Amino acid sequence: MTTARKLLTADDLLALPDDGNRHELVRGELITMPPPGIAHAVVTGQLGGHVWHFIRANDLDFIAGPEAAAYVEQNPDTVRAADYALIPYRRGVDSLPERGYVPGLIPALVVEVISPGYRSAVAVDDRIQMWLDAGVKLVVVAHIDTQEIVTHRDDGAVQSFIMGDTLILDPVLPGFTCPVDDIFAY
Repeated sequence: MTTARKLLTADDLLALPDDGNRHELVRGELITMPPPGIAHAVVTGQLGGHVWHFIRANDLDFIAGPEAAAYVEQNPDTVRAADYALIPYRRGVDSLPERGYVPGLIPALVVEVISPGYRSAVAVDDRIQMWLDAGVKLVVVAHIDTQEIVTHRDDGAVQSFIMGDTLILDPVLPGFTCPVDDIFAY
């Protein structure tokens, strides 16, 4: 006889005690990851800083930040945390909750930073596809070990940027450019 595992909800995820790990929920299943390392944090900050500067300089209606959790599926619940996310948000709209998730508030752009030693290409592909299926327009994957950035657009286009290239983030941020070297400058 087998016993069915209880699927968790987004509310259950919020109720977890802080154990120093990162937690996500994928179709009701709890996923636990260790905290990211320093190189991961630096790459996330470098890219996020360039994006944040661009949206501020151009007065764009986005909110942005690291570890941005999105409630991407319900029943069973999926809550994913991007390393960095850019979320369309009109000023003057309802305020964001201090804690919790907003079903349907999906990022336009998601950054995933892949640390050295991350063994599962399948898991990375699954994350990319889940973000795209949720409605994200552009998924940006920064590979620390190869110092390469690969963008995945919702129309299926995939583009690779290496050291010496200039990263573009069309169609979400037309006009945005950033030297790839700046992102991996640590």
